[in-house]
Amino acid sequence: MAHLLIIEDNENNLYLSTFILEKHGHRVSAARDGAEGIRLAKELRPDLILLDIQLPGMDGYAVAANLSSNDATAAIPIVAVTSYAMAGDRERVMAAGCNGYIEKPINPDTFLEETLKVLQTGGIYEQNTVR
Repeated sequence: MAHLLIIEDNENNLYLSTFILEKHGHRVSAARDGAEGIRLAKELRPDLILLDIQLPGMDGYAVAANLSSNDATAAIPIVAVTSYAMAGDRERVMAAGCNGYIEKPINPDTFLEETLKVLQTGGIYEQNTVR
């Protein structure tokens, strides 16, 4: 099973994501802001990072850029889990260094499959589309 790092400041979103992943046997670590997320990513080297874009202090764009440009974390896939769904938001998330994009609110029935698609395919995942 995979080890995932969730970088999310909203307790309800963090709880739901963690519950779904742990229920299916995955190990989850959590960070509640960008700086803590970067630190834990370097320390824990998770298999996948789920990244909220609207974080306090350092936003998810800056976190993704930092992680994807750091030798210690560049190989870790990052999936943005965000409520940003306007024209251009998906492209901006991917340009920042994310490998995937899932819109909030998450769908509990498809979240696990969407989350793990990046690990299974080694590709780029954009909700219901693998490139």
